[in-house]
Amino acid sequence: MNMPLCLAVQTGGGGLPGLVLFLPIILLVVYMFYSQQRRQKKWQGMLEQLKTGDKVTTSGGLRGTIIALKDDAIHLRVPPDNLRVEVTKASVVSVTTAEEEVKAK
Repeated sequence: MNMPLCLAVQTGGGGLPGLVLFLPIILLVVYMFYSQQRRQKKWQGMLEQLKTGDKVTTSGGLRGTIIALKDDAIHLRVPPDNLRVEVTKASVVSVTTAEEEVKAK
């Protein structure tokens, strides 16, 4: 008997359709990796630029002004009682410099 034409076409295997299915996932992972690397470099640059007088917010929610810098820590003056607190530089989430504060007013 003769084999139907559609059955003959479907039996031909190939690895390309499998790769096409995973290509968007692979591209998404690569994009996320480079995005995270760029964000990490920006954050490291921010930490290197810290100086006394900058107002910072920590990951714990403390807001204060830098009064002293150490190798891996900073001393903050936290209002309203002007408490002196030592935190690690890695806990700093955002910085507002004196120049930015003047521009905002």
